[in-house]
Amino acid sequence: MAPPASTAIPDSSISTTPAPDPMTGSTPTTHIWKKFRLRLLKFTGSAVAIGGLVVAIKYGMTTDRLAKWTAIKDFREVCLNSLGVEHLWSRTYGLSAGLRTSTQYFIMDRNYDRLLVVGDLVVGGSWLRSVLEIPPDAYEIATSLDCERNAGKVRSKLHGLPFLVKDNIASADRLQTTAGSWALLGSVVPRDAFVVAKLREAGAILLGKATLSEWADMRSNNYSEGYSARGGQARSPYNFTVNPGGSSTGSAIAVSNNVVPFALGTETDGSVINPSMRNAIVGIKPTVGLTSRAGVIPESEHQDTVGVFGKTVADAVYVLDAIYGIDGRDNYTAAQAGKTPDGGYAQYMSKAQVLKGTSFGIPWASFWQYADQEQLDTLLTMLEVLKGAGATIVNGTELQHPEIVSPDGWNWDYGTVRGYLNESEYSYITVDFYNNIATYLSELSNTNIRSLEDLVQYNIDNVGSEGGTPGIHPAFGSGQDGFLASLATKGARNETYYQALAFCQRTSREEGIDYALRNGGKKVDALLLPPDVAQAVQIAAQAGYPIITIPASIHIDSGMPYGLAILGTAFSEATIVKYASAMEDLFVSSGSAFQRSKTKPTWSNYLDRNLPVPY
Repeated sequence: MAPPASTAIPDSSISTTPAPDPMTGSTPTTHIWKKFRLRLLKFTGSAVAIGGLVVAIKYGMTTDRLAKWTAIKDFREVCLNSLGVEHLWSRTYGLSAGLRTSTQYFIMDRNYDRLLVVGDLVVGGSWLRSVLEIPPDAYEIATSLDCERNAGKVRSKLHGLPFLVKDNIASADRLQTTAGSWALLGSVVPRDAFVVAKLREAGAILLGKATLSEWADMRSNNYSEGYSARGGQARSPYNFTVNPGGSSTGSAIAVSNNVVPFALGTETDGSVINPSMRNAIVGIKPTVGLTSRAGVIPESEHQDTVGVFGKTVADAVYVLDAIYGIDGRDNYTAAQAGKTPDGGYAQYMSKAQVLKGTSFGIPWASFWQYADQEQLDTLLTMLEVLKGAGATIVNGTELQHPEIVSPDGWNWDYGTVRGYLNESEYSYITVDFYNNIATYLSELSNTNIRSLEDLVQYNIDNVGSEGGTPGIHPAFGSGQDGFLASLATKGARNETYYQALAFCQRTSREEGIDYALRNGGKKVDALLLPPDVAQAVQIAAQAGYPIITIPASIHIDSGMPYGLAILGTAFSEATIVKYASAMEDLFVSSGSAFQRSKTKPTWSNYLDRNLPVPY
């Protein structure tokens, strides 16, 4: 069986033979592809973006002439700029490439199953499983937005662009919101999540729900990252047999592989930064309280935040500007009053020149020492490039108490491992989940699921699909022990709860990130971290502080990407956007090994369907 087509299209030819179905081995018949070609909205010539596959069409053209006609070589460079948003990785796409209408994303007869089959034979569906569901009315919405554009009304830079949201972000339409579980199938949400409503107001088109690690990794402690009962196992286009990152798995994969130009995910502890880094894209995890969680299936009110995935810092920041703001249904957002800039964060995007005279802290003992040697070689070289641009690198900007960091990797129950229940993140996360999920479920209609007890029982009653008992389902090795740990708390906010919360916030904030930034009175502008060292991402999560990851390179053996993260204090998004965009510009313009062309998907082990994927 031939491998799936790469997102990198050769200069001289494009394969006009569709990839074989990965499950059956059969190849779609020619008439399907003719139908696909002819049922697009009529136009004289265009590059059509569907499911990450570029198909250059000249109306009525036969497929044997397709390769000679197209001028687009790499769809990884045909992204968010398709309708006018500046994209830092390329200057020659978008309107000039022919993506002139939003409706060109959709098949004219609204045969959305065929859309997924054709596009995702190459970049999703049964291969990557990044998209869980798409709405039946997306074409009509796109048509309406095209009419607005033609009439001279452009709502924002995102007008007419399609996006996905993680399947724990509510949309009051014909899409489901289930956290990847069958338990909530058919339930009806009362309204759009605040962030979805904001993107609709900006003119963006909700193309569907992205797959995720079921219940955002809350239900189990021994699980297959990126798996959900409804969505199956999502896989990274870089290596099918390796953890693709989660829990916002499908959101990151879809952006990485060009299904959509941007997507939303959520993070409680690593769920935006980890999949971004593992799929060679930019991820922004904002300060808790910058983006509303109203309408989001919750875990912890103290750490949940809605984040953004994009190909570049610019892409992600335009989306962040569209979704942040104060929301009366999330009282945490009131904290941003007076702390956000007039005019948004895009105004802070910068070129490499601003790095001259800056200083960046390296918490070596706290985090960097845990990176593998291959990553260290690349990241230390990147630091030398930064120094060449005039930045000062300050080593040894440590947490006040580096012993709180688990030497064995991410572990949100590490306090208990050390013997202190009142120093464990898990001590308050489990309590928060019990209470927060009950509040969320109380607003749903058309469901009998009203509590965590109901969810636990559902998983037991449907053990074959939901793996409610350990050892039954390969994706849920420990069954639903995360749910059971939360259930055992009964939501009691007792002394241990408050002690654990205070300990984790203090040691990650004033005695952690802020302590490192102060650097003994010689303040640094931001901290630089290796995000593949999950402990570094965990500290940002516990603090509720903003962090951005940008692509760095890929591992030689596994082909999996890794990144460089920029971390700041609360509501310092303007600062880290400034420096992340400047670093991105520097690394690309320097002609170094960090250019995006060095991190294209390799589709390693694409025939393997292992489950679970190793963490």
